[in-house]
Amino acid sequence: MADMSVDLVAVERQLWSGKASFVSAQTTEGEIGILAGHEPLLGQLAEGGTVTIVSDSGERIVAAVHGGFFSVTGSTVRVLAESAEFAGDIGEAAAKAVLADPDASASARTKAEGQVRAVAKAAKD
Repeated sequence: MADMSVDLVAVERQLWSGKASFVSAQTTEGEIGILAGHEPLLGQLAEGGTVTIVSDSGERIVAAVHGGFFSVTGSTVRVLAESAEFAGDIGEAAAKAVLADPDASASARTKAEGQVRAVAKAAKD
């Protein structure tokens, strides 16, 4: 299977960079899966979305992303998020507390929804 070069970058840091066989991302138009050789495209990441990367070694990396863009060429995927965190670094209880808080802002709730979704996706391993 062909691999592609993938970078997952948030404003504050680069989270992951390497070779991958598959990337999926939640966009404003829906979820999209990318394999090597995909037609070039530029997409807007959904607020409170997730990105899943399957590395060339078969490791599954799941991250919660909050806004941003991703670009795809036949051999590269660049995920440029406003903020992002690995599912394993998310405090699920804290995210659920935000969702239960009636005073939480809409932005905080959307981000927490993405965090909970990322934890659930990572648990499917």
